[in-house]
This record gives sequence, C-alpha cells and structure tokens, in this order.
Amino acid sequence: MEQTTKKKVTKKVNNLPKIISSYKDYQLTEGKKPASVYHFMTKLKLKEEEFYKYFSSFEAVDNHIWEQFAQHTITSIKSEKVYGEYGAREKVLAFYYTLVEVLKKERSYVNMTFKHSKKPEFTPTHLKGFKSKFEEFTREIISEGMNSEEIVERPIISDRYQDGFWLQLLFIISFWLKDTSKDFENTDAAIEKSANLSFELLGRGPLDMIVDFGKFLYHNR
Repeated sequence: MEQTTKKKVTKKVNNLPKIISSYKDYQLTEGKKPASVYHFMTKLKLKEEEFYKYFSSFEAVDNHIWEQFAQHTITSIKSEKVYGEYGAREKVLAFYYTLVEVLKKERSYVNMTFKHSKKPEFTPTHLKGFKSKFEEFTREIISEGMNSEEIVERPIISDRYQDGFWLQLLFIISFWLKDTSKDFENTDAAIEKSANLSFELLGRGPLDMIVDFGKFLYHNR
C-alpha cells in the first residue's frame, strides 16, 4: 500500500505591525534612527530580508506611518453620519480637528520625524504618501465647493487651491508641535481661524464683484 506524504504548510507570519511598532520605539528610546536595517532586525531576532518584504528603507517606514495617519483621519470623518450634510468648509475643519486628535496619540513620534527632516521642505520625504491621500481628499472638497458655489472657480488660480490647502496643513502641524497651551486649545483656535480665512478667500469676494462689474462695463460700453 502506497504511503502519501503530507506536505508541510508553513504559516506566513505578518511581521509588519511588529516592525512598525519596534521602529517607533527605537527612535523614541534612542533618539535616532537605527544604524542599519541589519542592526535593527537583529534586535528583533528576525532576518534582515524580512524587513524588505515590507519596506525598502527606514524612510519608507515613516512614509507608510504618515500615510496611515491620513487614511485613518479620512476614514474616521467619513464614517460619521453627519459628514454628508457638511459643506466644504465644515469637511476641511473636520479633517484638521480629527487629524490633530490622531496625531496626539503619536506626538513624540511626530515630533521626532520633523526633527529628522534636514531642512524645511514643501513636501518632506516622510509626508509624500500622506500628501497624496490629503490631495485626494481636497480634490473632492474643492469640486464639491465649486458645485455648491462655496468655492469660486477662477482662471489659473483654481489649479493652485490644493497647494494652498497643503501649506495650510503644514502650518497647522507646525503650530501644534510648538503649542504649549492646555489641551492644545490654541491649535483649535488656529485651525478655525485659518480655515475660515481660507474659505473667505476661496469664496466670492469684493475682487470678484469688481471683475464682474468691469466685464459688464466692457460689454456695455
């Protein structure tokens, strides 16, 4: 009678959460990034090649973590039933307020990543994935705002609206990291004031009325 040999099935272990958690812990306890991937993975008692199944570098780990911050924020605000009733301004405010709450849980890590940035940049390396998620979100907001006329579509300038929101977000994160007020109350005020100002500028204002009046005079000269 022939014997059939059973093939041993090796269960795949997902080491992604362990790598991310240990990477953050290392930075916060040592005050710097690991010297090398080999050194880092040896401390975890894992082979170096296991790291590369998930990331190409430590910078890629930071990028992934920040991208998840953005995704978690967007998923959280969109899961609220009232979100669909919000106008463009309220949706942007919801994003900013919720993001700060998400970052509060990781404030030490957030502060560390910005300290590791060698120089001020329009888009720091660790924020590239985060920015991509944020731009996807603001594209929706700008489109909805234009349809509701909460945001005015202007030649050339409209294409730069997203850049304005991105700079505003960098300002808010920077302000929050320097904020020493109780429960970051000053950050909440900065968010409200900066968002309100931006939508005043994006909405129909005196300049638009002057342009419209000029067009009227030109066509009726």
